[in-house]
Amino acid sequence: MNEAPSQTSASPHLKKPTRKGVKPQYRDDYPAQAHKLCLLGVQDRDLAAYFGVCRKTILNWKNSYPDFAEAISRGKKAADMEVAASLYQATLDRIITTKQAIKCKEIYYDDNGKRVEKERVEVVEVEKHIPADFRSQQFWLKNRNPKMWSDKYLEDDDDAPKAVSLNLGSGLDPYETAD
Repeated sequence: MNEAPSQTSASPHLKKPTRKGVKPQYRDDYPAQAHKLCLLGVQDRDLAAYFGVCRKTILNWKNSYPDFAEAISRGKKAADMEVAASLYQATLDRIITTKQAIKCKEIYYDDNGKRVEKERVEVVEVEKHIPADFRSQQFWLKNRNPKMWSDKYLEDDDDAPKAVSLNLGSGLDPYETAD
């Protein structure tokens, strides 16, 4: 028994994949939806599932509707840039300012000599040091310049000398001929 997988999303646009020969209906609001989905990091297969079509249909829509292709491209690039910026920030030591509530206690004696305590909460700005993340630095360097930062040592054939010649002189012992 070959059953279709059940759809778990509650999207109003999520349909069952179309049968062969039945052309799925493209709608004008699809580019905006695809853009938002791509900002979340979805891939073409996820778009296909959301719109209830196969991946080939997504490719056809990209070719047939330039605004759909452009919306997908913009969404994917924006998401990639956000992640790249976040990764870059994680590679750096940085100081951030946060707000923190502190309890202040005031103790004094009233006119009768009775001890009085008052408490209040103040919100103050606190600077915190966020150390650079070693794994992020490692990932960044390995991907940015793998030739220099790779874990594997790869000897380049282009840089290896082709032949080595040494000048060892005449082969005579210099102490014997010193007379």
